[in-house]
Amino acid sequence: MCGRYAASRRPEDLVGIFEVEKWEPKETLEPDWNVAPTKEVYAILERPLKDAGDRAPVRQLRTLRWGLVPSWAKTPEGAARMINARAETVHDKPSFRRPFLTRRCILPADGYYEWVTGSGERQLEVEGKKKRPRKQPYFVTPADGSVFAMAGLYEFWRDRTLPDDHPQAWWVTCSVITTEAETGPLGVAPAEGPHSLADIHPRMPLMLTPERWDAWLDPARTDPEELRPLLEPPPGGRMRAYPVTTAVSNVRNNGPELLEELPAPEEATLF
Repeated sequence: MCGRYAASRRPEDLVGIFEVEKWEPKETLEPDWNVAPTKEVYAILERPLKDAGDRAPVRQLRTLRWGLVPSWAKTPEGAARMINARAETVHDKPSFRRPFLTRRCILPADGYYEWVTGSGERQLEVEGKKKRPRKQPYFVTPADGSVFAMAGLYEFWRDRTLPDDHPQAWWVTCSVITTEAETGPLGVAPAEGPHSLADIHPRMPLMLTPERWDAWLDPARTDPEELRPLLEPPPGGRMRAYPVTTAVSNVRNNGPELLEELPAPEEATLF
């Protein structure tokens, strides 16, 4: 799954990386090293500009809310539960089927966090000596330092309790698509700890490599059979993972220090 990630790149950098044609500086977000569900996040998408005479799609850098609210939902209360969409079922789930066909986006990140319960902690839980085992967070990021382009979906939701001209009458929300975690060796593995992404968690965000960006963002591509190949994970061995401070477990903590690599997991018995 993807329940927390880091996104600290400047919008000017994202505009260049993704060849964005339209971006409103007023939508600038502060660097965020602890992105949690329901926060505002950057997304790359293609759609016609509002009130433009030419209806050709334009690649844009937009600010969306993480946690998809289906267009038919009566309230947005379930948004925090809709942060992920499974690649295996995204084409037929009612909440994701329509966005998958016409409202696909890229959610740029530095990488994502995942938590591992070590063997020693699990044994304490089994023996009844610990009710809530301690988990060690890991940061997963491209080994070459490139942007982690997560496949995403977005949707529009109308708040019928507000008038049309209210600035919050329309919500634009998004979800991260996840896939099975790689079982092969990491591109760079920690000296102590997991040696594959599957050792950390059975799911991971679907990373889109640059050669897939254009096809993924193209709203004219609406044939499910043509889109499904884009959901295939890229070749393995591109990622690195390393332990980080447990301070990231508290969403109130935010800063570049959360990405600092620890020399080893915070408990030697973790693996």
